[in-house]
Amino acid sequence: MMIERDEALTLVAEAVQKGARAAVACRELGLDRRTVERWRRCNAGDQRHGPKTKPNHALSAQNHGKILAIANSKEFRDVSPKVIVPRLADRNEYVASESTFYRVLRAHHALAPRGGAKPRTSKRPVEVVASKACEVWSWDITYLPSPVRGQFFYLYLFGDVWSRRTMRAEVHESENAELAAEAFANACREHNIEPAALTLHSDNGGPMKGATLLATLRELGVIASFSRPSVSDDNPFSEALFRTLKYVPTYPRKPFASRDAAWAWVERFVGWYNFEHLHSAIGFVTPDQRHHGEDLRVLAARREVYAAARARHPKRWSGLPRAWDAPALVALNPRDSATRTRVSSALRCGGHSTTRNPSTEAHAA
Repeated sequence: MMIERDEALTLVAEAVQKGARAAVACRELGLDRRTVERWRRCNAGDQRHGPKTKPNHALSAQNHGKILAIANSKEFRDVSPKVIVPRLADRNEYVASESTFYRVLRAHHALAPRGGAKPRTSKRPVEVVASKACEVWSWDITYLPSPVRGQFFYLYLFGDVWSRRTMRAEVHESENAELAAEAFANACREHNIEPAALTLHSDNGGPMKGATLLATLRELGVIASFSRPSVSDDNPFSEALFRTLKYVPTYPRKPFASRDAAWAWVERFVGWYNFEHLHSAIGFVTPDQRHHGEDLRVLAARREVYAAARARHPKRWSGLPRAWDAPALVALNPRDSATRTRVSSALRCGGHSTTRNPSTEAHAA
């Protein structure tokens, strides 16, 4: 249960007045004592009084004007204070330090990007929520070591975000948009899916945004989604899959002898990952079981086992048995807490989506 700050402070004050210890009162409310103390300080307002006198070395209005005039002059209007100060020093002039230039420009709202370059901005990727298989795919390319130092084989890997199933894996000797487009088309044909209903997410690499691949996606009606530049967290499902691949105990300690050898190992890994690996994010079922709806039967059987065990030995359970459920929704790059709450509370249980009950879970824990 969430409690408002003012209400919490009032309850703690009343408890202390009646003889209770503040730490105990805070614990009963589910709050840390330091949190309550911080709230009290905030309610008291800002206790800082500031300097009573003006510093002797403070810049005058005339100094501010001189700094602004220099920074905005034709000679220096396109360069930063980091360049202005040394150029003035080369002319045997000292007006102010770099930090003073920055402080004055900031105070007068004149601290803007200088020169032709514009500040780099990147929009967050579009939020996508998958409720079933083959709604959202994620893909990426990773390096596999070759016998030649500095040269690699390239693994193209497409995975389903909802089921975590690997949909297609190909190994090539180069990375380009043409091979990516061909691999994606092969994946669609192999699984007989309608590409127009699919969202395909990737990072901002060259092969991902190549003209050939983008043309293929447009032709198939696929919605393309891209990560922000240099933000690997925007493509977490592919990154997690690559980590599993490269840290699995069977991953070779030596480079692959050839592309065919690398491809053969990847095929064995995909077979293990899809059909044997119990994935922690989907209720410890295999990706293939979840992809084809067989996870409901597996999870239901586990619940029956635990219910029977609890019936035989009820004293061994202080609360409810393990729920054995899985997320009904999977979000790719959720934008706000509302989406995260909706996704985390939707459970795939008994053939339909249910809502997680926090109070029940707390009791079970």
